[in-house]
Amino acid sequence: MPSIESYELLLAAAAAAEDKKAEDIRILALDPSESGLTDYFLICNGTNDRQNVAITDEIEIRLKREFGTYPNSVEGRRQGEWILMDYVDFIVHVFSPEKRAFYGLERLRKSATTISVEDLNVELKAAIAATRAKAPKKEAPAKAVVKKAAPVKAVAKKASVVEKPVAAKTAARKKVAAKKAVAKAPAKVTAKKAVAKKSKA
Repeated sequence: MPSIESYELLLAAAAAAEDKKAEDIRILALDPSESGLTDYFLICNGTNDRQNVAITDEIEIRLKREFGTYPNSVEGRRQGEWILMDYVDFIVHVFSPEKRAFYGLERLRKSATTISVEDLNVELKAAIAATRAKAPKKEAPAKAVVKKAAPVKAVAKKASVVEKPVAAKTAARKKVAAKKAVAKAPAKVTAKKAVAKKSKA
């Protein structure tokens, strides 16, 4: 089965030929058992040799510009009566009306199926759908947690909230220290009193 890119290239080539007023554009899907060389023929004709050259030039320019693809070979451009462009998965044949009637490629390829541009678009969509179905489903990336800068007021509140426990702890420590001091003081006083009593005795 041709790749998605092959379908896209073929459709672009057909569109380029149409833009240059090519006549009787046909796409032949070749029988795989008979076509070891390519999958499709794109066949059309111009009204004269100069138009044939213009058609092939437009196809080459468009595929190069849009896909970076060049034909493997181009034959018959100098004469212009039958120009052949080999894009591996498909081959473009641009004839003069006389040469097309004489060689009758469509008649020679009896096992080939003639498909329209619309049919090719359907095949392309089917190929894309099949590719998507085969592709492993990627896990949704974890959303990055964006920390918003806290407003100035909120920061001030947080600071005061932090300061309060610190102030409370400091006050509590002072109270504990004061209690200890009070507890120690009576002991000293009683000791002094005992000394005084002894001296009196």
